[in-house]
Amino acid sequence: MIKDFLKTLVENRKSLAGLIMLGVLIFIALFAPLLAPYPPKADRTERTALIEETVGDQETLSEERLSDDVEKSTYVVATSRKWEKTVNYFPLRAKPSSAHLLGTNHAGNDLLSQLIAGTRISVFVGLATGLFVTLVSLTLALLSGYLGGVFDDIINFFTNVFLVIPGLPLMIVIGTYIPMHGVLPIILILAFTSWPYPTRLLRSQVLSLKNRDFVMASRMLGERTSFIVFREILPNMISIVMSEFFAVSLSAILAEATLEFIGVGNITVVSWGTILYWAQANGAILMGAWWWFLPPGLMIALTGTAFVLVNFGIDEISNPRLRKR
Repeated sequence: MIKDFLKTLVENRKSLAGLIMLGVLIFIALFAPLLAPYPPKADRTERTALIEETVGDQETLSEERLSDDVEKSTYVVATSRKWEKTVNYFPLRAKPSSAHLLGTNHAGNDLLSQLIAGTRISVFVGLATGLFVTLVSLTLALLSGYLGGVFDDIINFFTNVFLVIPGLPLMIVIGTYIPMHGVLPIILILAFTSWPYPTRLLRSQVLSLKNRDFVMASRMLGERTSFIVFREILPNMISIVMSEFFAVSLSAILAEATLEFIGVGNITVVSWGTILYWAQANGAILMGAWWWFLPPGLMIALTGTAFVLVNFGIDEISNPRLRKR
């Protein structure tokens, strides 16, 4: 089942293009320190040069110069070195040039370096949130859909409560009262507000598979619950689970950029959202500094395009009418 799933993704041109784009983004995120021309928060370059060096000299006193009660000894002339440090500051709000391909921001930081470094944070937040939400939603859906009873009542109650609460205002309220140190609080906030809809969708799929003939046959043969869940139900949910994973990951990237843009997140972390935040705070749009706000917006759009293209292949797997004969 998994082999057929991957084969269908590769054979579909749109999903293959999406996988290539996603692979490039992950490559940039993994090797961001090597690909960035400067450190993301560097605002100057330093050059250290040695201008003078005196080598130590050694002399041994001869026996004629020594008295009878003084032993033969050696003394060393101390070495002296002088160093000079030259500091070059990056220009502020500079336009794109050969030294800074995307210019610099208000603090003199290289924007290309920040864009590459921000890829690591944004992609990591999206994929980590998508993985966490998918695991939680799948677990709750299996408990609610297959076991039913008290589990179904409790999970449905909390799912319905969270579904009627607007997601963005809830994220803003939580983000305002939780101190932001690093990206972990952002991931937890996004996961806390993103699990209800995938849980409801996956639960409906579990209820549909629960009454299929092959599941009923396994139950009649006395198979264990774990065997039925992991060998009969879960393999037939791979396509919809992966579809929800990519959907949640994309929503998390957009939500993280939104929180950072409005100043609710941790603005000290370099990400696509914080680049947009500082661009808006310093009037980049009014100055016409397109190199400041346009590249992070394009990166977010390209990431969303990659996820959407991958979903084309997933739709072909989950919908038999779209499969090629």
